[in-house]
Amino acid sequence: MKHPTRHGALLGLLAAVFFGVSAPLAKLLLGELRPQLLAGLLYLGAGIGLSIFRVVRPNKTESPVQRSDVLPLLGVICFGGVVGPLAMLLGLNRLGALTGSLLLNLEAPLTILLAVLFFGEHMGRCAAAAAVLIIGGAALLKLQPRTTAADGWGVVLIASACLCWALDNNLTQRLSLRDPLALVRVKALAAGSFNLLIALLLSASFPRPSLVASALLLGSISYGVSVVLDAYAMRLVGAAREAAFFATAPFIGALASVLLCGDQLGLVDVGAMTIMSLGIALLLRERHAHEHAHPEIRHEHAHHHDAHHHHEHAPDDPPGEPHSHRHQHAPLVHDHPHLPDLHHRHRH
Repeated sequence: MKHPTRHGALLGLLAAVFFGVSAPLAKLLLGELRPQLLAGLLYLGAGIGLSIFRVVRPNKTESPVQRSDVLPLLGVICFGGVVGPLAMLLGLNRLGALTGSLLLNLEAPLTILLAVLFFGEHMGRCAAAAAVLIIGGAALLKLQPRTTAADGWGVVLIASACLCWALDNNLTQRLSLRDPLALVRVKALAAGSFNLLIALLLSASFPRPSLVASALLLGSISYGVSVVLDAYAMRLVGAAREAAFFATAPFIGALASVLLCGDQLGLVDVGAMTIMSLGIALLLRERHAHEHAHPEIRHEHAHHHDAHHHHEHAPDDPPGEPHSHRHQHAPLVHDHPHLPDLHHRHRH
């Protein structure tokens, strides 16, 4: 079985690579498309791509979405699929692609703060120091001489997008025991349809087919593949730690903006990237182990039979591993390195 930390890091970094190029590429498309229309096409592309993939590869091991998941799923759709992308695209319309890409680093510390204050994840001193460094690096961007009053609103919009995605991340982590592909597909189709409908009602002219195809393709890769990988990573390492891995996405976006949009790296940009990199390095070095107790719980999710999963099987339970069925966790006390996944939410 794969080591959860390394596996989660790999999935998180791959998600960052796919998503990192989306900001400068979206910036190029904003010259031809209105922000809300582009947001709709990006998410619709993700939903269509994931729907095609699910037809080709049916779900055989993951737990389906349950009725009790409706409220957090609505929050994921609203914050992560409607308000967040729209705020990002409006912000990018006021900022350079490089500055916008770097400001997206605010998503990581905001995710960490929400995870600790409201969603029951533990954060040690290393993670707290890392959050301060990342926030400081993002704040440094506002000191650039090229920032104008209009750019200030762009910064506010990008920061608002990051807050929406921080809420989205923590709600998605709460749903991480369900099929991530199904969650992202529902979110993408609902958000894409809503944004597209609103854009058309606001009299946005429908773009030429080549632009539609480009936006759908970008959405299927940067929003579809990336967010599914992100959800799998959150299942393994928790929302706060995955935010650290995913925080590399703006760096990738900043480098892509230099190549694609002709932006230039200044001393302040390099300084901000250095400070943020130090923060991410601190987050990646964190290790957490102590004796802890698991309460009795009954739920359903995909699992292997490991130290946390010793239970009887009914005749109709699926064979092989991993598999998904409703099962009982007996009370357990033990000591091992662990991360704040949904099996490790305890007092410290």
